[in-house]
Amino acid sequence: MWPEDEAAALAQGLAGYVKAVAEEIGVPHEGTEFEVSDTATAYLALAEGRGRDLMLVWSSEHGWSVAVETDPGEQPVTVAHLGSPLVPEPPVVARFVADVRAGEPGRPELTVADDRRLLARRLRDYIGD
Repeated sequence: MWPEDEAAALAQGLAGYVKAVAEEIGVPHEGTEFEVSDTATAYLALAEGRGRDLMLVWSSEHGWSVAVETDPGEQPVTVAHLGSPLVPEPPVVARFVADVRAGEPGRPELTVADDRRLLARRLRDYIGD
């Protein structure tokens, strides 16, 4: 687990970052979730209206990915990864989503080093949004 003050700062920053990304993409607040536990993760619903919906997911280990929603209990099927940087500006994430929706391939998955202090610093600008 993370130290309490570090986890609180990370949660505040992630909340603001997810909100900024969601606004950039046009996802309503109720279509977003995030969690800070042993890892930090976020989820944004990308309703498509044809067949299975897409979701935009973020983790503190791999950054942003687009995956196909599956039935509960099944693993989502990842279709594209954004890659580095771990915390890109919201317009970059929105362009990634638009490219995936248009059929463009994402970059290969890149594992990002697990540096929680660096992650908290990158998310600090989103506290209070």
